[in-house]
Amino acid sequence: MSLRNRVSLIGYTGKEVEIVNFENGGIKASVSLATNDHYTNAKGEKVEETQWHNLVAYGKTAEIMQKYLSKGREIAVEGKLTYRSYEDKEGVKRNITEIRVEELLLLGNK
Repeated sequence: MSLRNRVSLIGYTGKEVEIVNFENGGIKASVSLATNDHYTNAKGEKVEETQWHNLVAYGKTAEIMQKYLSKGREIAVEGKLTYRSYEDKEGVKRNITEIRVEELLLLGNK
């Protein structure tokens, strides 16, 4: 994996894994990941902030995600940022940022 475009995250899956099977036998897995950050604001109050990330994986990594991940599972991932755009049903152009998972580590007890 290139060091120029590398992302490492630890968080909790926010939904069940979505699977797409391709005609050529390939597989794609998608899931959301929540990461949390804590900080103290100017008033001295502790604030927790949650960020949501879209994860996608292909091949063996997708198969592992399908088999072992469920909503609420703690995982660590490494991958690269990817950007794509599409038109929604109303014809509006939408942009999406995803993390293409290349390494997956299952954490926690689930």
